[in-house]
Parts: sequence; structure tokens; C-alpha cells
Amino acid sequence: MTIRDIPIINLVRKPGRTAALVLLTAFLALSLFGGTLVVTSLRQGLKSLESRLGADIIVVPSSAQSKSSFKNMLLQGTTGAFYMKEDNLARTLEVEGVEKAAPQIFLSSLKADCCSIRIQVIGFDPETDFIVQPWIEESCRAQLGDYDIVVGSNVGVTTGEILKIYDERCHVAGRLAPTGTGLVSAVYCNLDTMKLLLKAAEAKGITHDIDSDDEDVISAIYVKVREGYDIGKVNSAIQGHTRKASAVRTKSMITDVSGSLSGVSRTVSWLIAAIWILSLMILLAAFFMIANERKKEFALLRLLGTSRRQLSSLILKETALCSLAGGVLGTGTAALMLFPFTGLIEKSLGLPYLRPPVPLILLVAAASIAVTVLAGSLASARTAARLGRVDPGIVLRAD
Repeated sequence: MTIRDIPIINLVRKPGRTAALVLLTAFLALSLFGGTLVVTSLRQGLKSLESRLGADIIVVPSSAQSKSSFKNMLLQGTTGAFYMKEDNLARTLEVEGVEKAAPQIFLSSLKADCCSIRIQVIGFDPETDFIVQPWIEESCRAQLGDYDIVVGSNVGVTTGEILKIYDERCHVAGRLAPTGTGLVSAVYCNLDTMKLLLKAAEAKGITHDIDSDDEDVISAIYVKVREGYDIGKVNSAIQGHTRKASAVRTKSMITDVSGSLSGVSRTVSWLIAAIWILSLMILLAAFFMIANERKKEFALLRLLGTSRRQLSSLILKETALCSLAGGVLGTGTAALMLFPFTGLIEKSLGLPYLRPPVPLILLVAAASIAVTVLAGSLASARTAARLGRVDPGIVLRAD
């Protein structure tokens, strides 16, 4: 046995003490990795929401309660349908400063014999759309014909399967990449397919009429403002030019979400700080008690020729090993607690939540382990220095 083997032998010989130190440092790593991952996922979700909205202004019916119903659909995946006259699209395009305007039609399916699952169906025009089409091309490059659909990542069907919507058999042409928003629970089709589904819904007693007129309807208009025009002024002009519709700046919607995200981030950060302060205080107390318990052991090592530097190194190595084991255990536990419940966390927070890419997760995990090892080592450094100054003769005579 050499002096290098002593830290391992001490850890094995005192399993209770070792387990306590490992669990304490595991708690540190769990809080740091878990909290950082939640905050990072929220920021990724907000970034995804910004890219998926892709418009400066969104026009929705006044019946959609301004932007609340639409926002809930985007963020929480709630199903819903609201309609306005299709002529609002032409009216929007007439407004000076509007570069592009892309319509969408919403349909909420029923969870009944006519439908496989309850889903939100969104119809769009591939020729004018600048919101959904780039997302489809990025994920699956599917060309949508009649009764072809593309499903969000949370819809439990795979490419090539058939999904029944109001007894209409729709072919799944592709699956979209996760976005961290309510859009992952939606199904997308072209406007021709949507009109067929609307007729099928009407046959089941589901009406989408907005009044007695037999006019075509739309649910939302995504607007891109020309460069150089003031978005606020264009928004006001659209508001005054359309009928029974509300024009909403996407920036205001994102600002609301960003404000909520900042509140959650601050709460998580304060919790992490509180946990770390408490855990470090417990670690300092634990090392103080360990120092008193092991005075005789270290005094004997000093009499056998171990230098103060070697003795301090032994203590720090023991702590580093415990902290490393605790760091790995804590990050692993946090991953098991968070990864399987991404959807539940998103639903509970009511905010866009998108798990970051694997390389970033691994980087956060490695940083959490490294910080945990450093914190444990710093907590034991005072104890190591104190024991290194102990006179072995005084300690042994005291017994």
C-alpha cells in the first residue's frame, strides 16, 4: 500500500461517511444541472417560438379574445377554432406596408369514433405561406397533396400511417421537428384538404359558420411588413381596415412570454442559490465534524512521516472523489427527473419549453460536475489546512 491508495481505502472503510458526502454533493449537482437545464430549455423554447411565428403581425378574429386564445394554442397546445371572413385577407393585402400575408384555417377534431385522437388541425396555403412551409422543408421536405398531412412531434403517429379526422382518412406524409411550443401537438395540411375536413366536420354537426352568409372563412393571417415601414402603424392600419378582426403584433406576444420566462428564470436561480448556500453550510459543518473525528488518524500519519502538504492532498483527494461521484449521481438523477417529463413541464409552466441539443446538454452536465467538485474541494480546503497544522504529539497525548 502506498500513500496514494489511502484516500480510496478511507472511503471504502467508512461507507456511511462516504455516502453522506456523496449525497450532499449529489444534491448540489442535481440543483445546478436541473435548474440550468430548465432555464436553458425555456430560452430555447422562446427562440423557437420567435422563429416559428416568423411574422410581424398576426390577424385573428375578435372572437379569439384578442390574442389570449391564439397564444394558448401556440404555447400550451390547447385546441380551438375561430373564424372570420376570407375577405379580410384581401383587405390586409391592401394596406400599405404589407409585404406578405398568409392565411391559416383552424379545425379542432373530436376525441370520438370519428377521430383517432383529439388534435388541432391547421390548414395553410403552400403558395403564399412563409411560416409552416419552411418548417416542413427543414424537417421532412414533404409535398402535400389532398388528404396529406404533416404532424407535430407530439402526435403519436409515424410517417406512412393513416390518421382519421372526422372519418376522413389522412395520410401522414411527414413529422416535424420539436419546437417547444403548442405547435408540436398540431397537424398541418393544405387549404384544399382543410376545406374537405371542414365539410366532414359539418356532416358531424360541427359548424364553422360565422353568420348566415355562405362565405369561405379563415382563422388567422400572418403578415410580413415591408422593410422601412413602422410595424405599429401598419398594425393600426390593418386593425382599421379589416372587419371583426384584431391585429396583434407578435413582438408584444413574445414580450409577454419573455416576461413570464424571466420570472421563472429568476425563481429557479434563487432556488439554486438557496440550495447551494444551505448545502455548502452543511458541507462545512460535516468537514468540521470529520476533522475532529479523524484527528488521531492524521496525527499517526504525521508521525509516520507524512508531510503537511501530503496530508492536505489526501483530504482534498478524498473530497474530490466524493464530489465527483456525487456530481455524476446528481446530474444523472436530474436527467432522469427531467427528460421523460418534458411535455409535462411545458404544460405546467405554460411557456415554450424546448430541450437543448445533446452537445449543449453534455456541456452543462460536465460544467455542473466540475463546479460541484470545485465546491466540495473548496469546502474541505479549510479543514485540510487546519489538520495540516495539528501537532501530532499533543493529539496523541490527549488520548
